[in-house]
Amino acid sequence: MARAGCTDFPMNSELNPPPARTPVEGLALYLSRQADSIGRYVLEQTLQALVGWVPTVVGMGLRAVLYRLMLTVNGSVAIESRVRLRFANHIRLGNGVYLDQGTYLHACPPGIEIGAGSFVMHGSILHVYNFRKLPQAGIRVGRDSLIGEYNVIRGQGGVTMGDRVYTSPMVQIVAVNHVFDDPRRPFAEQGITAKGIVIEDDVWIGSGAIITDGVTVGRGAVVAAGAVVAKDVPPHTVVGGVPARVLREIDGSARSDRGEVYF
Repeated sequence: MARAGCTDFPMNSELNPPPARTPVEGLALYLSRQADSIGRYVLEQTLQALVGWVPTVVGMGLRAVLYRLMLTVNGSVAIESRVRLRFANHIRLGNGVYLDQGTYLHACPPGIEIGAGSFVMHGSILHVYNFRKLPQAGIRVGRDSLIGEYNVIRGQGGVTMGDRVYTSPMVQIVAVNHVFDDPRRPFAEQGITAKGIVIEDDVWIGSGAIITDGVTVGRGAVVAAGAVVAKDVPPHTVVGGVPARVLREIDGSARSDRGEVYF
């Protein structure tokens, strides 16, 4: 049995296709993917329709006040216009969190937590995507971290990111894998694995890198642009390539070719 949104429904089968849903059943399925209840759906959609589009600091001020009715905020936050929030009562934002325009947080339980001082930049998607109600699911971002533009973070297996983790544009962090062992069956009917991803403190992930399920990226590591990380990354190393391998250790030695450094 698989689940859509956060609700059970039968999977497609060539031999036993599911019966067509009535309009009422289709509406119920849609609502189950958007919020915990009809009441929550109405509240969240109404608030976002009223003030979610309002630009400039005026809109950010309105959202900073009114969005507290639907999500958990510890301190002051800045939420730009055109930010989409689903299952907002499972979103927890620390003091000083910034959500840029066009970001999308779908916090299907157990939810999304973003630590104090962290930024989520334009176009990024944080989606727990917990169709199967996996207990380890969720996305946790630590303090003073930066999620770069157009990142995709999928949290079925659970994604835990430490403090001061910086991701560059177009990074993908995907805590799920499909099973495809049986050539006689569609992969969509063979289930998934969801081991989870851990990214420890002080990690920098370069543009276009992909972190796959089951990986731990150690403290102080650097993942080069375009790398595909399919196994654990040791602390204080630079990894790159497809699949990623250790390129060098970060041992404190200065590089003569670096040029001027700005702070």
